[in-house]
Amino acid sequence: MTALSGLLLEHYPCLADIPQARLAVDLASAIVVSVPERTTLFRETEPCAGFPFVLDGQVKVARASADGRELELYRVHPGEICVVSTGCLLGGTPMSAHGVAVTGTRLVMIDRTTLLGWTDFPSMRIFLLGLMADRMAELMALVEAVAFQRLDQRLAHALLGHGKLIRATHQQLADELGTAREMVSRLLKRLEDQGILRLGREQVEILDLIRLKSLARQD
Repeated sequence: MTALSGLLLEHYPCLADIPQARLAVDLASAIVVSVPERTTLFRETEPCAGFPFVLDGQVKVARASADGRELELYRVHPGEICVVSTGCLLGGTPMSAHGVAVTGTRLVMIDRTTLLGWTDFPSMRIFLLGLMADRMAELMALVEAVAFQRLDQRLAHALLGHGKLIRATHQQLADELGTAREMVSRLLKRLEDQGILRLGREQVEILDLIRLKSLARQD
């Protein structure tokens, strides 16, 4: 077993059914990419460069509007797949979103022919279909939130679950919510005036968790 095969199997045990000799041959042509945080890995309308297996770090996948606003769709961690890359690679269509490394990230890129060959193995097919179903559920929840929840409610949701101190800029929060930075800044200032938050430089401190949770639950 090669070192690269071992790393992939550690995060993607679904590949264990592929004979080691074949896996080593297939990975001989794979491309290992290491990038620092904030590196753009792929862009909308570009052809898909390959199927990414994330070994370290995480990738944010998002859609951008014509006026520069961004809506985060999901994040890819080690052991997960990028649905956009999967669909575009298998369908032969351009990328429908862009991906950016959130932290220093290392990934392995394989080509379409190799991916199709690996889907001959049931464990790989089950893995791909299962994670695609999970991503679809996440995207449906995102559509529901954007369509039916108020922005202040969505902001409260975004702030919860990260501890008392959230290290993020107003622009990063706006990108996550798919709205303008000015809108997020106004809402954050309103919550600060209400004593729910305290704003600092590139950080937000939660002062009243109960009231923030209540806002997130409002209909």
